[in-house]
Amino acid sequence: MGKRYSKPSDEELREKLTPIQYEVTQEDGTERPFHNEFWDHEEEGIYVDIVSGEPLFSSDDKYDAGCGWPSFTTPIEGKNIEEKLDTSRGMRRTEVRSRHGDSHLGHVFPDGPKESGGLRYCINSAALRFIKKEDMEEQGYGEYL
Repeated sequence: MGKRYSKPSDEELREKLTPIQYEVTQEDGTERPFHNEFWDHEEEGIYVDIVSGEPLFSSDDKYDAGCGWPSFTTPIEGKNIEEKLDTSRGMRRTEVRSRHGDSHLGHVFPDGPKESGGLRYCINSAALRFIKKEDMEEQGYGEYL
């Protein structure tokens, strides 16, 4: 614990991120459903913010919501997630952003599994980096094992 996460400069982000990663995280974009890296990903591990590295979701809380994007019932640490009202595109939704990286991640909806709290965090793969369970200790995320 005690790790410090921060957002790199825009110049660093443009060098580090792919065009779709930049569009999603920095310009509030959305990737295509069923055509993204983690929508059907089933390995054990954690998902961290592609921008800051802060831990966001665990594979233990991932499920197939049938929507074409990775879906989770709860964040790994609530303090790393911020929620904001999103009224874009003529809708009222709750946007989900990473606290330290200020990355647009996706949205949270109240239609998740009731037995797990009823929430569905619908997240863009382009906002995430996956760390396999066997690599978590080595990459500094051992506390989440």
